[in-house]
Amino acid sequence: MMLATAALENWYISALDIKTAFLYKQLDKEIYMEQPDGFKLKGQECKVLRLCHAIYGLKQAALAWWKELDQSVQKLGFKRFYADAGLFVCRHVDGTLLVMITYIDDILFIGPNKSFIASKKAMFMELWKCRDLGDCKEFLHMCIERRDGKIYLDQTIYLQKVLQRFGMTNALYATPLPAGYKPLENTEPADSNLRYKFQSVIGPLLYIMLGTRPDIAYAVTKMSQFAVNPSHKHLDKALYICRYLAGTADYALVYDGPSNKGLIACTDSNWAQDPIKCRSVTGYFFRLANGIISWQSRSQKTIALSSTEAEYMALSDCSRQAVWMKTVFSELEMPLGTIPICGDNQGSIFISSNPIQEPRSKHIDIHYHYVRDCIEDGKIVIYFVDGSQNPADLFTKNLGQTKFEQFRGHLGLELSCLNCIA
Repeated sequence: MMLATAALENWYISALDIKTAFLYKQLDKEIYMEQPDGFKLKGQECKVLRLCHAIYGLKQAALAWWKELDQSVQKLGFKRFYADAGLFVCRHVDGTLLVMITYIDDILFIGPNKSFIASKKAMFMELWKCRDLGDCKEFLHMCIERRDGKIYLDQTIYLQKVLQRFGMTNALYATPLPAGYKPLENTEPADSNLRYKFQSVIGPLLYIMLGTRPDIAYAVTKMSQFAVNPSHKHLDKALYICRYLAGTADYALVYDGPSNKGLIACTDSNWAQDPIKCRSVTGYFFRLANGIISWQSRSQKTIALSSTEAEYMALSDCSRQAVWMKTVFSELEMPLGTIPICGDNQGSIFISSNPIQEPRSKHIDIHYHYVRDCIEDGKIVIYFVDGSQNPADLFTKNLGQTKFEQFRGHLGLELSCLNCIA
């Protein structure tokens, strides 16, 4: 979301890496550890060590470091976001905005004033031992390149390493999974070796899907549900996804700044798609600067009794994400208007827009009616789109090649040749 905003506003992006971040914080509780092998004091082997500072491997280390970081950047004039604990904002006396994005020890500074970024970055580096990465080229294994006002974001280098590990370097398939494929539960006893192989494949795919490849969201999410007791067929289908990625490894998420395209969302649901638990699938995505910035594909937590109810539950989930985005932008002092959400079910749109009790809606869990409040408050507005033209369909089922490629084009995924260093 912040990179898309940077593309729209033509902001600078600068990066740094903090060295040994977890070792800074002094602990405020008594914590003890056994003496490490090779460092035990002769005659005192039965004693333990009391930790004064956090160390890597300690459960509290990440939280302790974040608290230390929060306190330190407040001294530099930054204010923490309430909507997202990884975002901090600072304003120059002339009103110039500077946003700091933190993910553990990886830091990005984003803003329109390059000199202001440089000064705050220098002050930050005086507090911690850091490695200055200059203009941002890579963040969390995601390569970043700017061309013609656009920001290209991809994981090509990481993906190529994953594909080489599994010997999947040749492209064989045009879609992540075969059209209409529905995996079934493995009824055989669990095989630890097979489980290890399956999880070693699906783990990197989850990371790639969460980072820059929303086109495999449904396929990866669906196959990951069988990670506890996979079958050989499940492993084959996980490798099927790899073969699809081999042919699309050079695709990148593109945020088109000159397009000036605002925020829009699409949502869809596939009623009773799961043949095992009869759960429906919720799928939605948000697009900003012509590129997708947030997406989800997951099974619904309760059983929907109709397609209308399933779509209504998907609209509610999407509306909650929309409200969160409005909160983030309000903290940036860039307030959003009413966010448009597109859905393809007239019944769910009617129930959302008309808060009346009727047989179709009186039994729905009360928290799903949150979408009605969002509409009444003017936070979102729902528009109907024909089901054959709803790109959110990509997040609810395995599509055929023609429709899959049509909807993939709506996500902001484009071929790109990025020559960045991981």
